[in-house]
Parts: sequence; structure tokens; C-alpha cells
Amino acid sequence: MFLDNRQVAMDSVLEALADSLDYFQDNLERLRPTLRDKLKPHYEQRHTDLDELREMARKHLRILPRDADVERDDYLWLWSRLKSFVGNDSQVLINELLEQERGLMQSLATLYTHPLPDAIEPLIERCLKGCRALIRELYRLQKQRR
Repeated sequence: MFLDNRQVAMDSVLEALADSLDYFQDNLERLRPTLRDKLKPHYEQRHTDLDELREMARKHLRILPRDADVERDDYLWLWSRLKSFVGNDSQVLINELLEQERGLMQSLATLYTHPLPDAIEPLIERCLKGCRALIRELYRLQKQRR
């Protein structure tokens, strides 16, 4: 099945949201408890938003769920661990989480260039605001650790 540009843009957002959740969960034990406690509510809300957005995308845009790219996830995890040997593990993770948020923002921006069903708009706005809030928190944590 071929996707139109709007479906591709939504699929990209869904993938970026899922990747960020997977990465956070995969690296949860590497985060200091204080960092984990500050970031966890953001990712819990993201999980809720992702579930709801998947359902809406299926209903309104006829997008079927896809599995994550496991090989890519393994590569990113390994690369992160290697970088941690030469730098502060928490800083490496914060930087990588920030990079994922930048990718998500790009996907959201692309999605906004397409007409969206009215039912999906508020949820996309919530995802955008959540992304911005997480970016602010990550920058704040980054400054604290320097």
C-alpha cells in the first residue's frame, strides 16, 4: 500500500514519538534517579499521546501501525554506550534525548504543512507542546550538569 504525503508525514511523527519512548526506556537505568524523576512524567504523557495518535491515525488517515526498526535501535544504543566511555554518561544521554526531540520537531513541522482532520489537530498541538516542554527541561538539566 502506498501512502500519500500526509500519511507519510504522520507516519514520520508516529515513528519519532515511538523512537523517543524506546530510547528513553532502553536507557532508563543509565539515568541518575533525579534525572529519571524529572523526565519520566514527560515520557509517560508521550506514551499516552502516542497511543491516542496511533488510534486516530488509523481511524482518520488509514495508517496501520508499524514495528520499530530494531537494528537502528541497537546501533543507537551501542553508539551511546561508546560515547559514554569518553564523556559524562548523563550528558551524553541528555544530548541524545535533545537530538531526538529535534527530529520529532522536524517531523511535526512537516506534518503541519498538510491538512489534518479536525479531530487530530488538538492532539498534534499537545504533542508539540510536550516536545517543547521536554526540550526546555533537557536544556535546564544540561546546564545544571556542567
